[in-house]
Amino acid sequence: MPFLQYKCPTCGKRFEELVKSHLDKVPCPECKRETVRDYSGSMYSATGTTVKKCSGNCKTCSGCK
Repeated sequence: MPFLQYKCPTCGKRFEELVKSHLDKVPCPECKRETVRDYSGSMYSATGTTVKKCSGNCKTCSGCK
């Protein structure tokens, strides 16, 4: 179960949440609206090395280089 970062597009609150799956819908703890994943911070490849120019959004990525 990963800790993932979320951001509320309504009130702007950023927070981390422990989820069972990255597909789980997570409500904002402040306004209770639906949140979106917040891709910020350092990203690492499967080998544990830092990836340059990585957005963290694997859906739009062509792979870790």
